[in-house]
Amino acid sequence: MRSGSRAFPRTSLVFLVPSFTSSTRLSFKSFLTRTSLSPTAFTLHRMASSSYSSVTNGNHIVPPAPASSNDVAAATTPPPSASSAIDFLTLCHRLKTTKRAGWVRRDVKNPESIADHMYRMGLMALIACDIPGIDRDKCVKMAIVHDIAEAIVGDITPSDGISKAEKSRREREALDCMCKLLGGGSRGKEIEELWTEYEENSSTEAKIVKDLDKVEMILQALEYENEQGVDLDEFFQSTAGKFQTKVGKAWASEIASRRKQH
Repeated sequence: MRSGSRAFPRTSLVFLVPSFTSSTRLSFKSFLTRTSLSPTAFTLHRMASSSYSSVTNGNHIVPPAPASSNDVAAATTPPPSASSAIDFLTLCHRLKTTKRAGWVRRDVKNPESIADHMYRMGLMALIACDIPGIDRDKCVKMAIVHDIAEAIVGDITPSDGISKAEKSRREREALDCMCKLLGGGSRGKEIEELWTEYEENSSTEAKIVKDLDKVEMILQALEYENEQGVDLDEFFQSTAGKFQTKVGKAWASEIASRRKQH
C-alpha cells in the first residue's frame, strides 16, 4: 500500500512528506551536502590468527573449524561511523512520520505510519511458528527493511498509475542512496540483499514475509472497521487467494473469521 510521487531526476532524489506536496520537498543532494558522510577511523579488534584455541579429544588436539568467508568478512568489516549511522537513522525518521497512503485516501482517522506497519510485521515474523529450514531471524530482518526505500519515494499504491517496473526502479535507486548514506560495508550490503530477496520473492523467507505484509494490512483494516465504522472491504478483496504460505493462509483465515463475527 503505497502512495504515488512524481519521478525524480537521477541527480536529485527528494524526500516527500505524507501529503507529498511540492512545496515541502527537500533535496536529497542538499541533505547529503549538509551531513558529514566520511567514515571515521575505526579500531578493529585484533583476531588471534597465529594460533588455534584447542579442545582435547583423548590424546589428540582438535583445532576448531576454520572460519567461513562470511565470518571473516563480518569480523573485519567495520560498522558504520557514528556520523553515517545518525544520517541514516535521521532519514529513516520519515518512515515514522509518513502515513500509509491507502488509509489516508479512505479518510481513516489517525492512520498508521509506514514504520508502524513494518514494526508489527517484525513481531509477526518473531512469533510465527518454527518452520523447518526457515531462518526466522532473517524473516524478522526482512520485515524491518522491506519498505525502507519509502523513506525517500513515499508510499506508492496501485491507484497511483505507476507501473511495477517504474516503482521498483525508483525504490531501488532510493535504496542504493540509503545504503551509501549508511557508509556501505556489510550493513548496507545486508539491507540491500534482504530488500532484493523480498522484492524478487526469491526464497521461502521472502514468501512468508510477503504474506505477513498482506496479513498485517487486513488485520489493520479489520481494526479500523471495528474502531471507526468504515468499510474497507476492498483491502480484503485485494488479498483474497494471494497468500503463498501455510502461516499466511492460516492467519488470514482467522482474520476473515473474526470479521464475519462483527
